[in-house]
Amino acid sequence: MNSPSVPQPCPDCSEVVTPTNALGRRSFIRAVAGGAVGVVGGSSLLSTALAAAPEKPRAAKPAEGLVRELFATLTPEQKQAMVLPWAHGTEKGGTPTRLKTHNAAPLGKKLGEQFTKAQQDLIQTTFKAILSGEESYDRISRKGTWDSSGSFAGNGVAIFGDPSGKDPFSWVFAGHHLTLRCDGNSQPNAAFGGPMYYGHAANGHSETNVYNYQTKHVQSVFDMLNEQQRKQAVVVGDPGDGAAALKPRLVQQPQLGVGYGDLDESQRGLVAGVMRTLISPFRKEDGDEVMQLIKANGGMEKLRLAFYKENAEKGNDRWDYWRLEGPGFVWNYRVLPHVHCFVNIVGQA
Repeated sequence: MNSPSVPQPCPDCSEVVTPTNALGRRSFIRAVAGGAVGVVGGSSLLSTALAAAPEKPRAAKPAEGLVRELFATLTPEQKQAMVLPWAHGTEKGGTPTRLKTHNAAPLGKKLGEQFTKAQQDLIQTTFKAILSGEESYDRISRKGTWDSSGSFAGNGVAIFGDPSGKDPFSWVFAGHHLTLRCDGNSQPNAAFGGPMYYGHAANGHSETNVYNYQTKHVQSVFDMLNEQQRKQAVVVGDPGDGAAALKPRLVQQPQLGVGYGDLDESQRGLVAGVMRTLISPFRKEDGDEVMQLIKANGGMEKLRLAFYKENAEKGNDRWDYWRLEGPGFVWNYRVLPHVHCFVNIVGQA
């Protein structure tokens, strides 16, 4: 089997990111899940917000079935180039390769370089099947530009394990500013099958950035905070990018950020709306798993929200980062100089 090659970076992007080991994957998830839908304290607000979201049409066939279809069409040469063992990378106690995020085709080969047109169409259908609809596809593809990947064919895929039967597997799709997965819940207690990465090479405060709506929604929460809450929510500094972004910070330093449990009902409703916004681009079953893990990890009451800026004088509408974190939960969103968002949601051991 070929070993993964080093992807090409953008000027300031991390190439390959390994999920944090500071909290065990299962530990990471249980802490977040406890605050999820319909549980203790203001979590019913989140349940209401999610229920209000209209379900968007998506591919009729589950993505996992489409991965099996693709696997059945692969030639021996294609399998040699893009299929790796489930446990690849763990031989000396390392992080499984399947759980790394990438900033280019995951094994160095682009779709247009190794797949037929029919296979590329099947991969595109699979990719759309892990999203909530065409609007999400348009957004995540950066309106068809795929950033410096240039086109859909400029991305890549890798398969870990064997999807043809009952064995665990993971289908990893990656390109510039993007890593998403489909694994049929092979990775236990891990939303989205492992760490997720998305971004866009545009100023995150600009209307031209396809994820600007997320920052606007989070900004609406800040605008509703009182003076004392704002002092708590603002952090001067940098929570980290890439691998550093996935390390727990607010959980280990509870003096940072503002806690969901410290908000009033209307403010909690806004945070519930933010959560709905963040998971809305993805298929319903993945969003449901996020909420289940939040519930299992202690509930929404365990989450904290922080706004990072590089210096104290910087205005409160020009954040460098915002971060939503709880036990087993990290949603780290870099706004400037352009968007990098690293996500990891796992259960606790």
